[in-house]
Amino acid sequence: MAVAVSGCRGPLSTLDPSGPAAASIATMWWVMLIGSTVLFLLVIGIFILVVRRPGWGSSVSPARWIVLGGLVLPACVLLPLLAYGLVTGERLLPLPGSAPPQRIEAEAAQWQWTFRYPGHGGAQTRNVLLLPVGTPVDMVVTSKDVIHAFWVPRLAGKIDAVPGRVNRLRIQADQPGRYEGTCDEFCGLGHAGMRFAVIVHRPEDFSAALTQALSAPEAKQ
Repeated sequence: MAVAVSGCRGPLSTLDPSGPAAASIATMWWVMLIGSTVLFLLVIGIFILVVRRPGWGSSVSPARWIVLGGLVLPACVLLPLLAYGLVTGERLLPLPGSAPPQRIEAEAAQWQWTFRYPGHGGAQTRNVLLLPVGTPVDMVVTSKDVIHAFWVPRLAGKIDAVPGRVNRLRIQADQPGRYEGTCDEFCGLGHAGMRFAVIVHRPEDFSAALTQALSAPEAKQ
């Protein structure tokens, strides 16, 4: 397991978070892993006892084994995990606050992403998303043709891009740098190459970086 987990790094790793939403998701993943491991060890422990001591547990009726082993034991582990998952998921929603965050529109199409910045004169970039560091941003996600999915694993969870529908996802980067985003819904033969770059700048450099990115060939592809 240690060897397998050590490979869960890289630009699309959910276990290498760089934002509060991604950190909550990574923590939930570890909690779920620990909980499932505990449940697995409990079941294996009972199995070993039955194999090594054939008479062990014979005084317990089959109905009680079903209730205790099939309902009570899993519920003791799964119900707390479910409650934790629901609370964490609620915290990830873009709930209204005292001041609405900056808004960026993301439109998916086979096979590219167009990002528009309403607060910056309607500027737009293609396949390059620019973000200010340490600032929550509401991504307004939609699709021009088929169902896609917007996902930057190191910064937040994913959300579907559906034609004729607008979905919102709050995203925030804690560190400046370059991140990778991708379409996480099979959308056709070009799906594997439907990726985009996320470049995070300091707030005071964001406007200048956006102006510079508009003239870059990468943003116009």
